[in-house]
Amino acid sequence: MQQQPADLLVIGGGVNGTGIARDAAGRGLSVILAERGDLAGATSQAATKLIHGGLRYLEQYEFRLVREALGEREVLLRLAPHIIWPLRFVLPHHPGLRPAWMIRIGLFLYDHLASRVSLPGSIGLALTGDPRGAPLKPHFKRGFEYSDGWVDDARLVVLNAMSARELGAEIHVRTAVTAARRENGFWHATLVDQHSGASRDVKARGIVNAAGPWVRDLLVSGFGRQPKNSVRLIKGSHIVTRKLFEGEHCYIFQNADGRVLFAIPYEHDYTLIGTTDVALDKLDGPPAISEAETSYLLEAASEYFAKPVERADIVWSYAGVRPLYDDGENDPSAITRDYVLDLESDVAPLLSVYGGKLTTYRRLSEHAVDKLKPFYPQMRGAWTAGKALPGGEIGDFEAFLADLTRRHPGFDAAWLRQLARRHGGHCDAILGQATSTADLGEFFGAGLYAAEVDWLMRREWAVDADDVLWRRTKCGLNMSAAQRERLQTWMQTHRPNQTGQADGMQQP
Repeated sequence: MQQQPADLLVIGGGVNGTGIARDAAGRGLSVILAERGDLAGATSQAATKLIHGGLRYLEQYEFRLVREALGEREVLLRLAPHIIWPLRFVLPHHPGLRPAWMIRIGLFLYDHLASRVSLPGSIGLALTGDPRGAPLKPHFKRGFEYSDGWVDDARLVVLNAMSARELGAEIHVRTAVTAARRENGFWHATLVDQHSGASRDVKARGIVNAAGPWVRDLLVSGFGRQPKNSVRLIKGSHIVTRKLFEGEHCYIFQNADGRVLFAIPYEHDYTLIGTTDVALDKLDGPPAISEAETSYLLEAASEYFAKPVERADIVWSYAGVRPLYDDGENDPSAITRDYVLDLESDVAPLLSVYGGKLTTYRRLSEHAVDKLKPFYPQMRGAWTAGKALPGGEIGDFEAFLADLTRRHPGFDAAWLRQLARRHGGHCDAILGQATSTADLGEFFGAGLYAAEVDWLMRREWAVDADDVLWRRTKCGLNMSAAQRERLQTWMQTHRPNQTGQADGMQQP
């Protein structure tokens, strides 16, 4: 796998692990990333998919976290305009819950805690007679509207991994780190291929433990440590329903339990509703939504929508486990979403990442690599705020899409938009010399062709159908079981030899 010791071994292929690998590789460090499953295969694929400051965190006096997250909205909108874009959120005023004056103060802070360059500020709304009030019960007569952003969470992870690889990092998926020990100033780690069972030993000058929900378990089982910090495992579940309302705006609803609920347009034909906060004692297999959570989401949404949301409306659900830093708070909804970086400042550093949220992953990554700087005097400075993620070098998305459509007249414009939202500036590489969909190979359904799947396997580490259908795309929503099975069969017979090595090196 390697002849010389790597500077850094990053364990975990979620948003924090890939973000740290990218940042470190761009500062000149040699990096190996090991992920025991698929990239974004756990928490990072199961978010509410928002780039947001966290309006309700103001009630918990998390001003530093909210300020950092609000600042990151603008940065991320620039770095990946194909997978991140602005949204407007409608907050109907519920007279029995938070008073209007409190919401106004909160929105004023939300508008001014960090600079806004591209996003409009908050406004008051008269919902009666307004299209934004049409889907709601008639007694919701007034409300507010403010800005935040949307992100394709799993694609964000993959793009960070692609960028890290372009900068020289080795990315190894389906590869578990089972043991690590310090010896003669280096870490010696055992990596095990989860398909073949083959093991390899690697040597690194430092390790970052970004294993998410398993951060503490890895320290105990793989490193023989008894860590002083701990995580709280909080399950968050979502339902996806048939489209409940027209328009590109979203809703944020106040619940009687003090939490908030989002209803967001999703994949053109659906509505995403979430999320829940359920404390778990331990992880017993992949998380799944419970009947109680489903009822909670349906009842909370039906409190606002004029037409009740029913189980028959649900087309899909998903759940993830947030590894929040254990701050001693009993209420799962009140546990901090901030992050803690725990550094064992020995000869060979071990940095463990606790907590964090999707919006602040880039800043977390930057802070993590900064914290390691004393061990790597040759390391360059921070750089990720000014460098687009792969496919994001397109500037204005609509202008890019118009040019893409003009240059490829043989393709349906709606399909090109779908492709561009996933791949941005990489669309031309995927389309190649094709002049129509007939040139793209086998059609699997839901707009998915062999040419794109081949790209996902060769360039984005996709191995199984689920990697394609639910993470790198969301085509699984619109495909039959037979179509999904056909895709799996095709991928098994067309699997490339992926080494995780860079196609080329570049500097930020």
